[in-house]
Amino acid sequence: MRKLIVAEFMSLDGVIQSPGGPDEDPSGGFRLGGWQVPYPDDAIGEAVMDLFSQPFELLLGRRTYDIWAAYWPRIGASSPDHPIAGPFNSVRKYVATHRPESLDWQNSHALEGDLADAVRALQRRGDANLLTWGSGEMVRQLLAAGVVDELRLMIHPVLLGRGRRLFGDDAQPSAFTLAHSASTPSGVLIARYVRGGEVRTGTFGE
Repeated sequence: MRKLIVAEFMSLDGVIQSPGGPDEDPSGGFRLGGWQVPYPDDAIGEAVMDLFSQPFELLLGRRTYDIWAAYWPRIGASSPDHPIAGPFNSVRKYVATHRPESLDWQNSHALEGDLADAVRALQRRGDANLLTWGSGEMVRQLLAAGVVDELRLMIHPVLLGRGRRLFGDDAQPSAFTLAHSASTPSGVLIARYVRGGEVRTGTFGE
């Protein structure tokens, strides 16, 4: 059974909206787009490339899909050997959408029926991991359904105050194990968490 891996650039207060630029996702009046741009370095680049070192297929929400479909084919056309554009353009892409007729990015497929059920079915077939990036609304639904196997978080040292957040109040209580962590010279915490079972509770002795 293959894993569902959620990767995100995230602020200290959990915001994942529009990290790459002001025009990426200004919905809801978000005015701090591009907050991730000052921080990339070699360590972040290595962490990103590590995600793509194993076979994967993409699982995307519609908003992220539209942003990427407008960007990566253009980058791939101008730089055929680009290490991210090449895989992104060629791999199978599963999209949570109500507009399946408008999926024109190469090898894109609309999910049918209930989102969580569709993802569980994908997890049961195939060998390549399912990789999700961005897609906050979809990810919150998947966290509520308890189908996320791994979190790859790049937590940036900024408080944004508002914006779309990764975790909602309806996330299924779950314990995760820290499998790896590292910090970058610019203060970004790179953390890999894998699902570890149910939340354990207790009482401190008197």
